[in-house]
Amino acid sequence: MKLRMDHRKANPKALNTMMKLETFVKESGLDPILYELIKIRASQINGCAFCIDMHVKDTLKMGVSEQKIYLLTAWREAPCYTEKERAVLELTEALTLLSEKGLPDSVYQNVRSHFNEQEFVTLVMAINTINGWNRLGVATGMFPGCFDQ
Repeated sequence: MKLRMDHRKANPKALNTMMKLETFVKESGLDPILYELIKIRASQINGCAFCIDMHVKDTLKMGVSEQKIYLLTAWREAPCYTEKERAVLELTEALTLLSEKGLPDSVYQNVRSHFNEQEFVTLVMAINTINGWNRLGVATGMFPGCFDQ
């Protein structure tokens, strides 16, 4: 495999902007494990192998069970997720696949039963951030280990 380009060198200001988004979410108070589940699920949908690899490794380091990570693609059928996690995963899928159905009111209401308005906006920003990273990764041809040389 070959990297199309190193976005970090091609446009450092763009990288800096993405890092600001990442910092905002990380400093927001969002549960770091929940954020990693968002990152993995969105990356699976978007087909970003680089991000899936990175965030699975990060999640394992945080002590999340392998079962919870392996079953993420089938979270609806897996009993290991809390209702709060399920609400966030459903929101992640809806916003990542926005053109398919938009954000159904039932998904919004379910998330809001677990999160206040400020937290909801933070979740949206977290989902936006990983979707941005995924698009950058896929567009530039990133793959696991591409920056290890």
